[in-house]
Amino acid sequence: MDAAKTVIPDLDALWMPFTANRQYKAAPRLLASASGMYYTTHDGRQILDGCAGLWCVAAGHCRTEIAEAVARQAATLDYAPPFQMGHPLSFEAATKVAAIMPQGLDRIFFTNSGSESVDTALKIALAYHRARGEGQRTRFIGRERGYHGVGFGGMAVGGIGPNRKAFSANLMPGTDHLPATLNIAEAAFSKGQPQWGAHLADELERILALHDPSNVAAVIVEPLAGSAGVLVPPVGYLEKLREITSKHGILLIFDEVITAFGRLGAATAAERFKVTPDLITMAKAINNAAVPMGAVAVRREVHDTVVNSAAPGAIELLHGYTYSGHPLAAAAAIATLDLYQRENLFGRAAELAPVFEAAVHGVRGAPHVKDIRNYGLVAGIELEPRPGQPGARAYEAFLKCLELGVLVRYTGDILAFSPPLIISEAQIGELFDTVKKALQDIK
Repeated sequence: MDAAKTVIPDLDALWMPFTANRQYKAAPRLLASASGMYYTTHDGRQILDGCAGLWCVAAGHCRTEIAEAVARQAATLDYAPPFQMGHPLSFEAATKVAAIMPQGLDRIFFTNSGSESVDTALKIALAYHRARGEGQRTRFIGRERGYHGVGFGGMAVGGIGPNRKAFSANLMPGTDHLPATLNIAEAAFSKGQPQWGAHLADELERILALHDPSNVAAVIVEPLAGSAGVLVPPVGYLEKLREITSKHGILLIFDEVITAFGRLGAATAAERFKVTPDLITMAKAINNAAVPMGAVAVRREVHDTVVNSAAPGAIELLHGYTYSGHPLAAAAAIATLDLYQRENLFGRAAELAPVFEAAVHGVRGAPHVKDIRNYGLVAGIELEPRPGQPGARAYEAFLKCLELGVLVRYTGDILAFSPPLIISEAQIGELFDTVKKALQDIK
């Protein structure tokens, strides 16, 4: 390890996101490099990546094909304005993304993050209904414990209380929320989709009756919620949401920022669960997180309604970002999507899912384990909270796993796992053996 990489920089200037800054800066944890399944810390330790960075490095770290594509593009065309101009790679990337979306969702709007994708999808829903002459459809229905990013629109439809607390008076009005689908008392230690809970989708009819369905633009849910602690949809639940929204002319939006691009063993959760929404938001693994990028896949009829309702020569959707379809991000997306196909990583995830399921449920019986949930190559282990100290036990487990050479994600008292899709069976065993050891060592 180069000695320069062991130097801890001045930490004061950076205000870190979603981080306890004072706690972190008192004992910083720095990642200096990465390759394949592993990070290397500033002090030279190898760390098995059990969460694909932040749900996003699906093909493993520092893949040569992606790095070279970005470098070539940076030397060829570093930036092109996306307003009233274009460059070839953004169109090529959109075509490749559209090709693996569910049938009909073949119009792609590029963003730079999952948060931007959600706000974009909400705007498209409003524009669609206005173009149809139903501009009164302005309400949105989200779900409790849903995470849809940090834009004011995404926080409004999101359902994580602490994220909303400081900004509650300023969130987008006109939202309501379905109940969360998790019920540990009824479905603890479910393997795959819980059998209990499909009836919770019927709550949508009650909420629609309250607001009048003719006022509702869209329902937005994560088909599988990751950031809230891996909440797997009950059998039949998503199908009911699709049936109810279709009946009332309401758009259904799947937030697949986490689940798209192989995490569940298919290109999308929509494909895996065989339920097709009207819009899909995505980001993270779209280009292996090499360059910030997100997207919204839109049903062609929704796109055409908005575009064809505008006057000739008029901008049809007054929305976009300076970096939409950025040349470097597009180059990374093309290389990543080619890599996914060449190495059959989505199929590999499906093949590894039973091994992953058996390994994570092997942690049952370890100290403090309250519940285990899984689907595809994603899992959550919920711990009993320490009395009077919510989240403290999971944080200590996170630190202990890191000390033992494994990076996991924690949220509240839940440990979450979403390794790169290149993980081996032996590394799956190492991941959860380490978790068991960590849980034995904490109080």
